[in-house]
Amino acid sequence: MNLVQPIRDREKLEDLKEELKKKGLRNYMLFLTGSNSGMRVSDVIKLNVNDVRNKDGTMKSHIIVVEKKTKKVKKFPLCNDLYKEMEIYTKNMKEGEYLFKSRNGENKPITTTQAYRIIKRASEKVGLEEIGTHTMRKSFGYHHYQQYKDVALLQTIYNHSSPSITLKYIGINQDNIDLGYRNFSI
Repeated sequence: MNLVQPIRDREKLEDLKEELKKKGLRNYMLFLTGSNSGMRVSDVIKLNVNDVRNKDGTMKSHIIVVEKKTKKVKKFPLCNDLYKEMEIYTKNMKEGEYLFKSRNGENKPITTTQAYRIIKRASEKVGLEEIGTHTMRKSFGYHHYQQYKDVALLQTIYNHSSPSITLKYIGINQDNIDLGYRNFSI
């Protein structure tokens, strides 16, 4: 099993977003959605226009999904930046159209394997290692924690059973271990 990490460096995050934009807005929006929502890639790829826009074409304030893995309903607002980008991205899309369409077929979403390839290729080009589709979800948690220092909130968002699981998941425990080793000497 390959261990994937969050992207801790904001500059590297921006580099990755720029690299993804070079290959198309779909790839950029895939990453932006995953890393700003904390959703699993299996749920991100299934999003369609109806999930982000109302029948009258206006943007919804919240995304509501039934998580594929847990079968639980998850409701969350689009952060300001994602809201603006999603509004532009979906402007000319049709009702029911998948946000991250495959180039194969009429209206089919990309697969999780294709999402992995997209993220992995772009990550390699900007010098990131230990990256996969779960990196989006982990990066969300890592930066959310750095900004708010609220592990209980993240634990709820991720539906984890304990704060220690959440801290391990987002790489905070490893950061603390690394720091402890770097500053230790006998």
